[in-house]
Amino acid sequence: MTRSLPKYAVLISFVVMAVVVLFPFAIIALNAVKTSADYSANGPLSLPEAITFDGIIDFWNRVDYTEKLFNSFLISASVAVLAVLLSVLSAYALGIGRVKGRLWVLVLFLIANTLPQESLIYPLYYLSKEAGLYDTRLGIIIILTVMQAAFGTYLLSSVLSQFPREIIEAAAIDGAGRWYQLWRMVVPISRPTLSVLLIFFFIWTWNDFFLPLIFLISNDGQTVPVALGLLQGEKLMDVTTSSASALLGIIPAIVFFLIFQRTLTRGVTVGAIK
Repeated sequence: MTRSLPKYAVLISFVVMAVVVLFPFAIIALNAVKTSADYSANGPLSLPEAITFDGIIDFWNRVDYTEKLFNSFLISASVAVLAVLLSVLSAYALGIGRVKGRLWVLVLFLIANTLPQESLIYPLYYLSKEAGLYDTRLGIIIILTVMQAAFGTYLLSSVLSQFPREIIEAAAIDGAGRWYQLWRMVVPISRPTLSVLLIFFFIWTWNDFFLPLIFLISNDGQTVPVALGLLQGEKLMDVTTSSASALLGIIPAIVFFLIFQRTLTRGVTVGAIK
């Protein structure tokens, strides 16, 4: 009995933490299905007298949420795939190819990762204007792909630098070229790490608010976080509609995590090189 006490203590601690984390989401969900009169009469912590989806429908129609979901998914998926692809190509040259000045290139990528987004706004704004990509989904995809790939390159290059040289040399002796070595040997072995990067890039891009706010000013190009942020400033929106917007804003992220949680866990556990 004495030995089992620490186990029960850990279990109770996890239950308390889960309640603390889930409580705000439960409050948001309850208020999202209330009427304004119900909220005013009974407060935010009471159960709804009758479940209504008027707040959710009002928010959905007000911001054209279907379009915002499509924009966010298109931008996030494109950035995740392109950033991983660019990171693999760059990290292969730096980690396995061992190009000249490799250390200085990695330092440059490290510095790029530490720069705040605010310091990059003016040059990115000017370049996107000159290239005719301002206020386009393609423009924000290019910008976020390069920024995410800077982190991916720095991470993957350190991982691939530990790749067994004997495998590469044996493949080269058998006549395998660089392209074959990359896609048939390096990428399959590094798939867990690449899967984790893909998930992180998607989530980071989905949650990004500042850059899409600056570079997607048209209503038909806005993402979900931008639409939520702009709508929160409207004085005419009541509390139930605000709760509905918050609920619809977090549901996609939760669904995405539930779908890919096994991949994420396996990727972190297995590592890149077995």
